[in-house]
Amino acid sequence: MRDVLIGIDAGTSVIKSIAFNFAGRQLGAHAFPNSYATTPGAGAEQDMARTWADTAATLRGLAETVPGLADRVAAIAVTGQGDGTWLIDARGDPVGPAFLWLDARAAAFVDRVRAGDADAGRYALTGSGLAACQQGPQLDWIKRNQPERIAAAAHAFHCKDWLYFNLTGEIATDPSEGCFTFGDFRARAYHDAVIDTLGLSDEKRLLPQIVEGTRESAPLSASAAAATGLPAGTPVVLGYVDVACTALGAGVYEPGATPGVTIVGSTGMHMRYCRDADDVTLNADRTGYTMCMPIPGGYAQMQSNMASTLNIDWLLDMASGLLATQGVERSRRDLIASLDGWVAQAGPANLLFQPYISEAGERGPFIDADARASFLGLSTRHGFADLVRGVFEGLAFAARDCYVATGAIPDEIRLTGGAARSRVLRGILSAATGAPVRTSAREEAGAAGAAMMAAVNIGVYDTMDACVAEWVTPLLGAAEPPDAELAARYDRVFPAYVTARDAMRPVWKAFAATKGHG
Repeated sequence: MRDVLIGIDAGTSVIKSIAFNFAGRQLGAHAFPNSYATTPGAGAEQDMARTWADTAATLRGLAETVPGLADRVAAIAVTGQGDGTWLIDARGDPVGPAFLWLDARAAAFVDRVRAGDADAGRYALTGSGLAACQQGPQLDWIKRNQPERIAAAAHAFHCKDWLYFNLTGEIATDPSEGCFTFGDFRARAYHDAVIDTLGLSDEKRLLPQIVEGTRESAPLSASAAAATGLPAGTPVVLGYVDVACTALGAGVYEPGATPGVTIVGSTGMHMRYCRDADDVTLNADRTGYTMCMPIPGGYAQMQSNMASTLNIDWLLDMASGLLATQGVERSRRDLIASLDGWVAQAGPANLLFQPYISEAGERGPFIDADARASFLGLSTRHGFADLVRGVFEGLAFAARDCYVATGAIPDEIRLTGGAARSRVLRGILSAATGAPVRTSAREEAGAAGAAMMAAVNIGVYDTMDACVAEWVTPLLGAAEPPDAELAARYDRVFPAYVTARDAMRPVWKAFAATKGHG
């Protein structure tokens, strides 16, 4: 009996394959840690062949977890980390390593395009601000600095597109990634004016066809079947980008409701659902993303912090390193378990933290490759607990900053991502935004969102509405309202957060100019 759907989620940190039954309950999981390399000049690259090998290994491992998986799998769906540039040649082999979304080498190109008159038209079509993480700017950088790679390339993929190709042999991308980089979000298609604005008319040949995964699939190839242990011919669905699939699995879409979703992961994604193109708010700063969703006429409008839990990781790494110099070893798990306690020791809003810790700078709700993190208001009375709380509050203020830029803070925010398990972080974010928060019992929202697309594709559900009613709504927890006193405190502090962010921009630029000059 074919009664299992598999969702693959190839993220920046982990590659996962998750098995679900037709009612959306998780049956098993297998994961491999992912890795990438940084290069001089703000580069971030990933081995493409290894990424496919690791993905295939997660599928083989999943078969060891779920009895009879090969005889039970009805469909496979794949999603993965967004942005980036994954080039292959005419034989289907990688043309060098992939550029990741963390790669900031194209920052100067972004500044030039954004300063030009044509960028307003590009933004009006894509609904998305230009950033160095995107494939368009990265293709320009490769063309200028590694022209032999462009000459050798036949197709430009994103991560999930590369895996879909290895699973099926098909050259394709989806509406979410195709349109926010190169297209018209209203038409869900490429647009020549956008491609021309980016100066990539000659590279248009690299762009794959755009396919809709809720309607179209391709069979698992014989070679992929041999690599994964799953039967050849199994329908494979190309999911939307991981952010869109995670939002779907976490509850950004629910008929009759207007929630938002915040993903507290390596990056911070803050999005609200738009029921049609007229509901999309395009801001004057030309930032944020408008992503097609696998729902007829629906979009997710989002702002994204380049770094979210990366700020917490930095703090924990620093603590671990200091303890190690004193001969004290603490596991990562123990340090994470201590976070809520440290936050509880500190008073609210004693410090302002700007959570721009990524080497790639910031992309939401403003774009600045030179942006960097900082604490404001430090004095001798502050201790480590104040720093921890300051980081948590900085992430919450960044979320509010992003939601304001999308046009409105949602009536309710649904949290997902590993850090959403922190009760203290949930309370701080709720108070900082003034919105109730809910979390889902769904641990693997990205893989679930991809599998939901497969469920609609093969006819388990006639509509995504019906799928959401069974896969998403029953798993949502109770709403946690904001603490009124804390919310009032954060309302007074938030304007200072925004003022500090704006005031620091010339400082970041001046400091960046000193790099490399001794």
